[in-house]
Amino acid sequence: MKRRTFIQQTSALAGLSALAANQTQAQNSAPAEFPIIISTWNNVKANEAAWAMVQKTGRALDAVEAGALIPEADPNEITVGYGGLPDRDGHVTLDACIMDEKGNAGSVTFLEGIMHPISVARAVMEKTPHVMLSGEGALQFALSQGFKKQNLLTESSKKAWLKWKKESKYEPKVNIERHDTIGLLALGKKGEVSGACTTSGMAYKMHGRVGDSPVIGAAVFCDDEVGGACATGLGEFVLKTLGSFLIVELMRNGRTPQQACEEAIMRIVKRYNYKEFQIGYLAVNKQGEYGAYSIQKGFSYTLTKEGVTKVYEADYYMK
Repeated sequence: MKRRTFIQQTSALAGLSALAANQTQAQNSAPAEFPIIISTWNNVKANEAAWAMVQKTGRALDAVEAGALIPEADPNEITVGYGGLPDRDGHVTLDACIMDEKGNAGSVTFLEGIMHPISVARAVMEKTPHVMLSGEGALQFALSQGFKKQNLLTESSKKAWLKWKKESKYEPKVNIERHDTIGLLALGKKGEVSGACTTSGMAYKMHGRVGDSPVIGAAVFCDDEVGGACATGLGEFVLKTLGSFLIVELMRNGRTPQQACEEAIMRIVKRYNYKEFQIGYLAVNKQGEYGAYSIQKGFSYTLTKEGVTKVYEADYYMK
């Protein structure tokens, strides 16, 4: 073969390879169907509220806040907000955080007497130079922003607490009534990612106990170059491993959302006595792919795509 002919054929093959590579890249980067809403546990009403909001404003941040408002105001939701089971001294103390696609974040912890801590957390993010406000300071700030103080301990939760006081035995429950802290992730109409988490914490906890729910990087983490993650379950172990931040970093380094959730669970089961508690993780990347995984059977999640909302059972480690 003549040298000129060889060079021409080699160049042609290289051009075809480059074209194929470009086509594959284009296919892999094809835009997903946005918006997408995903939340922990069976939270159909929360997802529907988030979906309605994102249709109105287009923003993922607005969606996750709107979704969190639903369980916060539901007196039958005993692990979030109004009607939440109190700490061992009878106080309903609230934790929440929110994070947008620009890396902005706000949270409140050990907040009492405010129906919607997620909105206070957003106000901290947007109206202060801080990320977290706690306790009396968080309450003072909420009141200054027009939030109204009210009693969040319902009669049914008070009755349950008084019954518990007879033995005063603290035992974290796995999949308590099939729900727990609500974490939400959303991709907005432009594909940007935001996340939120809100809770009244573990029932009958020590007064002052704070779990992972208000901690950015533990309960929620978002990076608009990669995606987002959120957590639910016994927060001490999410805190010890910074689960949501870990998941996003794993996705940054090439893991799928499912693989990243599984690896984050493995970081817990390799080190701790995991058989008596539950942790569940959700993740979504910028392509709209999502993952869910937990330690034990029973963790469910709610997904909304193209206006259709469904509840799914997550895969789990203990089989």
